Amino acid sequence: MKISREWLQTFFDAPLPEAKALADALTFHAFEIESVDPSTSVRQAQDKSLGAGNDSVLDVKVTPNRGHDCLSHRGIAKELSAILRIPMKNDGLRKSITLEPITTEVKVDVEDATLCPRFTGVLIHGIKVGASPDWLVKRLMAVGQKSINNIVDATNYVMFDIGQPLHAFDMSKIKDQTLAVKRTKKEEQFVALDDKIYALPKGTLVIADNERTLSIAGIKGGKTSGVSDTTTDIFLEAANWDGVNIRKTSQGLKLRTDASDRFQQVISPELAAYGTHVAAKLIVELAGGEIVGYVDEYPSPQKLQSVSVSTGKVNKVLGTELSDADVTSAFMRLGLRCTQKGSEFIVDVPFERLDLVIPEDLIEEVARIVGYDKIPTTELPVFSKKPEVNPNFYAAEKVREELMSKGYSEVYTSVFAEKGERAVANKIGGERPYLRDSLSETLTNAIKRNLFNAPLLGLNIIKLFEVGTVWRNGKEEILVGTAEGKFDGGLMRVGTKETPLREYETTETSSDFPVSETEQYKSFSRYPFIVRDIALWCPQGVEPVEVLDVIRKSAGELLVHSEKFDEFKKDEKQSYAFRLVFQSFDRTLTDDDANSRMESVYEAVKKRGWEVR
Repeated sequence: MKISREWLQTFFDAPLPEAKALADALTFHAFEIESVDPSTSVRQAQDKSLGAGNDSVLDVKVTPNRGHDCLSHRGIAKELSAILRIPMKNDGLRKSITLEPITTEVKVDVEDATLCPRFTGVLIHGIKVGASPDWLVKRLMAVGQKSINNIVDATNYVMFDIGQPLHAFDMSKIKDQTLAVKRTKKEEQFVALDDKIYALPKGTLVIADNERTLSIAGIKGGKTSGVSDTTTDIFLEAANWDGVNIRKTSQGLKLRTDASDRFQQVISPELAAYGTHVAAKLIVELAGGEIVGYVDEYPSPQKLQSVSVSTGKVNKVLGTELSDADVTSAFMRLGLRCTQKGSEFIVDVPFERLDLVIPEDLIEEVARIVGYDKIPTTELPVFSKKPEVNPNFYAAEKVREELMSKGYSEVYTSVFAEKGERAVANKIGGERPYLRDSLSETLTNAIKRNLFNAPLLGLNIIKLFEVGTVWRNGKEEILVGTAEGKFDGGLMRVGTKETPLREYETTETSSDFPVSETEQYKSFSRYPFIVRDIALWCPQGVEPVEVLDVIRKSAGELLVHSEKFDEFKKDEKQSYAFRLVFQSFDRTLTDDDANSRMESVYEAVKKRGWEVR
């Protein structure tokens, strides 16, 4: 997320350090920083005459567990306040607010409160849509947002300021002044604010009036109810949406927005009221008008939580020697109100900190605020018991040793099959919708694919095995499957066999298993190879290794495998036959490539006086 240093400064009276120092503070205590750059408004200041100053923008990589509260300037300001010990001059989320008066002019019906835990809004009459003031344009431009008008800009500003997405509807375009949060009953076409058309599947969560869909809930508003230059009355919505549903809808439509990014991380329903309240006040300041009243559908309010931890547990987990005062200081810097009862700290968790659930969460907070560099290196205690070896792992390793010693190569094949006992609920791509009940089919396919590589590998028979899971007879089993394949009389012959994974006495430990002595791995070429055979007469006494040496030197770098496959004597002559495999790592070879290499070989052997048969 892009964070403007000048925007951050509005949360503090004391001057903030330079952007680089802010980046270092966040990196060592909270989040990685992708980059620190001059803001867009600075780069465009001369063209826009905005007097942008010396603003800098930090690209902050907020971790998923902190998406609840830190995808906003307020969230990052809160972090910096704790890290740098600089008090915030204002924190709007710690103020008590009420959404009053209530209006009955707008009716809202939420079909399923699990998908929309809270729906708030405010009706404002008599606004005047126009350009935003320079300060607002600068703020949005700094984080890469284009100014639209004072209404839309106000909603975007509040989202980037405190983290609550909002959407403004033109009241004159809402049929019967009624809004419904519901799933679509059938597939339908939806024209978004950016004029793009989206095909909404049946069951998509939307905000609609009595005639049509007005917004894809939590993701994108629609063209039909958008604010325009002629808009005078608006309904400003700030709701809370189920994160899983938002993520699935966003992915399904391939539509990702700043709003969907925040909702899919899951934010507190309490934040919706703050978003509505702040945005309504800002819009009246920017566009005039009168707040008629609010709407607040909130059937199951969020319950505030408390989490307990002791200094002793903090020190045991971290390996530190922190005092009660150190722990108290860390909580105070973070704005976590706590009371101490005996050896326990009882922390009242702020509504937006959905990540603080168990004592270990609090311990992590203490650790990062104190500073990871302050935590000493501590040796782990000696494990008191001999490590146990998993029987299945042990048996599988023994089987691998045995089969590889017999010339088998291990493969891993897909667990999905075209038929089987157990169907897959979320099938991949619609193909192979079952879990396999045998290893034979996939091993047979693997043999058939690999037989074509036998000349390249210098093998006459391909031998494969797999240790894998199958689902049959109502249960899950681990099997060992073996397969052998060869060309016999021009026909491909494949044989497979399955035995349950044998149980071995686990008298050894994992350290007794051999360690691979392989020093280097070579990749295969993805291009096809060409095979050529050559047979020749040599005087007796000429060894095959001597002939192969001549062939390899003359064949060049395209020769990747060569071997003798036949020999016999006749009269005073010795006959050798060799198989040569040519392949390139950067292109597909042609017959001309192989023929030219073979001509070089012919010339080389003839110079030695050997006769090509």
